[in-house]
Amino acid sequence: MAIRYKGDILVALKEKGYNTSTLRKEKIFGEKTIQNFRSNAEIPYKTIDRLCKLLDCQPGDIMEYVPDVE
Repeated sequence: MAIRYKGDILVALKEKGYNTSTLRKEKIFGEKTIQNFRSNAEIPYKTIDRLCKLLDCQPGDIMEYVPDVE
């Protein structure tokens, strides 16, 4: 995948006061989304939107394009 996170999303959320228990309990993100953060998997635009709102950032602050090596 050519898009990847620049850092650990869950660490960034924790720094803002959102641990994984809080994310699930308050239904901010579901378990599948949390697992996608852990495994650097694809996430939908709606999730990126919510993530940027929580972290008060732009998508480019948390993700970057890295071309695949052929």
